Amino acid sequence: MSEAGIAGSTISGRLIRAVGWLTKDDWLVVGWMLAVKLLLFVFGAKSYQILEDKSLRSTHAWFEIWNRWDSLHFQRLAQFGYSTTDTLKAWFYPLLPWLVRLFGHLTGDYLVGGFIVSGIASIAAAVLLRRLVNLDYPASVARRATWFFLIFPTAYFLHINYTESLFLALGLGSLMAARTESWWLAGVLGGLAWMTRAPGIILLPTLAVEAMHQYWLARRWKWQWLWIALVPIGFGVYLMVNWQVTGDPFAFLRMRRKLFAMSTSWPWVGIREAIRNFDRTPNEAEMVGAQELYFVTLSLICTIVSWIKLRPLYAMWMTGNWLLFTSVTFIASMPRYTLTLFPIFILFGLVAKNRFWNAVITVWSLLYLGLFASLFVRGWWAF
Repeated sequence: MSEAGIAGSTISGRLIRAVGWLTKDDWLVVGWMLAVKLLLFVFGAKSYQILEDKSLRSTHAWFEIWNRWDSLHFQRLAQFGYSTTDTLKAWFYPLLPWLVRLFGHLTGDYLVGGFIVSGIASIAAAVLLRRLVNLDYPASVARRATWFFLIFPTAYFLHINYTESLFLALGLGSLMAARTESWWLAGVLGGLAWMTRAPGIILLPTLAVEAMHQYWLARRWKWQWLWIALVPIGFGVYLMVNWQVTGDPFAFLRMRRKLFAMSTSWPWVGIREAIRNFDRTPNEAEMVGAQELYFVTLSLICTIVSWIKLRPLYAMWMTGNWLLFTSVTFIASMPRYTLTLFPIFILFGLVAKNRFWNAVITVWSLLYLGLFASLFVRGWWAF
């Protein structure tokens, strides 16, 4: 067999192992995900009934209480599409509503369609995270990292009609493909990730760093790395949506200022504003100011540590996303955005070798997951 044939066979074999049949540990992760999903929905329904003193008379109502904030916009986009009479909807990236539209047609219910998309994507994201971590660390670390991912304080966003689960499934799939040297797949999945959320842009430097790392290890150039150029196609689709709806491909920049009174700035400007939120009323300060600041700090510490402890692509992912989330005049939704900074869970998995820290992280995660989820289903702004 030729050298090219051997290389192709090796890459194909690695890819098959990466995306092939589920292993025992994969099934464990799937079981965890389904159990957490079921318990979260039951907890959300019961907490809503108790705290709001209202009954949920149907199974469908159990889903409706999770249909809040951005989820409402995604469902309406799935049902009615983008419209020139509602140009602000062009702010939302198109892949999630397009998929929800597909499953909404199949089921006859767009709300159910959204939960199906998030359900499939959340399972894929959890399995891919475990496999990705297992490339560099023992199976025990990979399992712990995945467990902390599933019970993170804002992990409820993985199960509802938001972009987190789909974005993570595609982003992790792109990075997994790069690690297994299937660069064409890394480019395709990266493009789809950028068609889902703005942080897809961070896949460009992250994949480039991984390519440089592989070059440093092998000291050999590979033209397959050029598949990274497919990633911006996803952003191109988003620009086209903006252009078709508003006549301006960069209308989303104006929309951010109009919708959120937010513009690009140095990170310390937004952090300073988060600190000032402590002067507001106690409830608002705790939810809007304190938690935003806590998660900014947690993610910053983990970003610094990732450059010391983790593979370079993880550190690049952390750094790029942290700067993207904080380089604004007003920091919002940082607890939710932190969920996509998945290298944090690798660090948690490493630290949790110690039983004390394992217990601390688990208790902290579960308590705040319960708190945030119970607030969210009652219509509070919980990130």
